[in-house]
Amino acid sequence: MYDYGNWNVVLINSLIFIIFAFSFVRPKNLTDWRVFGTFSAFIVALFTEMYGFPLTIYFLSGWLSKMFPQLTLFSHNSGHIWYDLFGLSGDPHNSPIHVASTWLINGGLFFLAVTWIFLYKAQRKGVVAKTGPYFLIRHPQYAAFIVIMFGFLLQWPTLLTVIMFPILVVMYIKLAKIEESESIKAFGEEYIAYANKTGRFIPRVFRQKK
Repeated sequence: MYDYGNWNVVLINSLIFIIFAFSFVRPKNLTDWRVFGTFSAFIVALFTEMYGFPLTIYFLSGWLSKMFPQLTLFSHNSGHIWYDLFGLSGDPHNSPIHVASTWLINGGLFFLAVTWIFLYKAQRKGVVAKTGPYFLIRHPQYAAFIVIMFGFLLQWPTLLTVIMFPILVVMYIKLAKIEESESIKAFGEEYIAYANKTGRFIPRVFRQKK
């Protein structure tokens, strides 16, 4: 049974996630557009292999089929590569890996939505965002995008997304540093004090009081 070639599903799913991401990011300059474009390419590459054509399995079919004869080019379940590599049985959608990836994706989306609420309120008041997720880390929105991409990567790894993931992580780190420089110019010592006691992407166990 040929489980691919569902290009309408590829298009719809890609648009849903890209439009959702755009609603939160709202690119303002060339750097923002470059990062958003790369993220969009990651999403399109992901859903293309998930529902359109299994490019990764096609390229690796010779090596994979020798080690894992249960893999077939035209089976959707074969796209769950981790499932077969670890020798799991049953429905791959119920495997611990798939469940974990679903939690990461949905959790990342929810965290991104919550983050936007606190950022929007701070921007309306013209102050540094320090409450909610921003109390824990300085760039919760980018952390959410990284978690979402990692969730997808865990669920459906492909050659393109495996290559693009570390590139996007580096791009988000650079974008965060640029925004921090702009925030220092806008808020001065207030933002510096906030940055000194708040982690960039990972919460600090002991927050400085000053």
